[in-house]
Amino acid sequence: MSIQNREVVLTGDRPTGPLHLGHYVGSLANRVALQEKYKQFVMLADAQALTDNYENPQRIREQVTQVVLDYLSVGLNPEKTTIFIQTSVPEIAELTVFFLNLVTVSRLQRNPTVKTEIGQKGFGLSIPAGFLMYPVSQAADITIFKARYVPVGEDQLPMIEQTNEIVRTFNRLYKTDVLREAEAIIPPIARLPGIDGAAKMSKTLGNAIYLSDQTDLIVKKVMSMYTDPNHTRVSDPGKVEGNPVFSYLDAFDPDKQEVARLKEQYQKGGLGDVVLKKRLIEVLEAFLSPIRERRKIYEADIPGAMEMVKRGCEEARTVAAHTMQQVRAAMSLDYFTS
Repeated sequence: MSIQNREVVLTGDRPTGPLHLGHYVGSLANRVALQEKYKQFVMLADAQALTDNYENPQRIREQVTQVVLDYLSVGLNPEKTTIFIQTSVPEIAELTVFFLNLVTVSRLQRNPTVKTEIGQKGFGLSIPAGFLMYPVSQAADITIFKARYVPVGEDQLPMIEQTNEIVRTFNRLYKTDVLREAEAIIPPIARLPGIDGAAKMSKTLGNAIYLSDQTDLIVKKVMSMYTDPNHTRVSDPGKVEGNPVFSYLDAFDPDKQEVARLKEQYQKGGLGDVVLKKRLIEVLEAFLSPIRERRKIYEADIPGAMEMVKRGCEEARTVAAHTMQQVRAAMSLDYFTS
């Protein structure tokens, strides 16, 4: 089943909260560009979100709607990108069950991404089985749509590696070429630091500027942003490297020559943090204002927005069902087909 003779891209988000500027530079901007060239599936990974939010499924349900609004407001076009909800395509869960036989627990425990996230969550020895196994679910997400490309940050590369290991094992074991390996696409700006200077902007750490933040909140967050702690006077030379304000200017200020001039002045001394932050506020307002305006339009008709997602779920399920027919045939599980 060819999908308009275009290579397939699969990407998505766990709907555990609103999307922020880190998501934009790390994935959303790339998705808007990719939808013009590829057949793109964008998944709201609610099943994966439940691996550490299983006690509060209503939260995930609510955040699905909010993430959909974020998607539409930044320019993802449902006519070009298939937006769908993971649990609305039950074939993914079926393929996950088959894949679980092809990977060992010890291999999952060695996955660097999983090890890092287990530490961040503080699970200790009480790791939910679903959380430990979610790389297998991700492998099913990717392969059921026969995705050629998967846009990810560098910290997610072990997931792609594990997916391809499963694909090779499946194809070798069942003597087929039904499933295909995937290739990671690393975005130009892989991540954005938090406003507190942490290496990564994160919902969990509370150091993010969200796409839906209003002007007063942006001002408050930017003015509290970490800079060079040794730059205590305007005349002091300041550090550009590791300074979040400059990281954000690099990402969002269209005037690259002016940013370069500001960096030079800051390093020499004579440029205060307040002046720099006021410029960043102007830059972010210019960037976020049209996104907020588009969001208002979709917020006024949430049922209409979710209807677009429903159509995406139907399309995604059609594609997934076709792949599962091939998978079952390869595994000799096609009992009643002629």
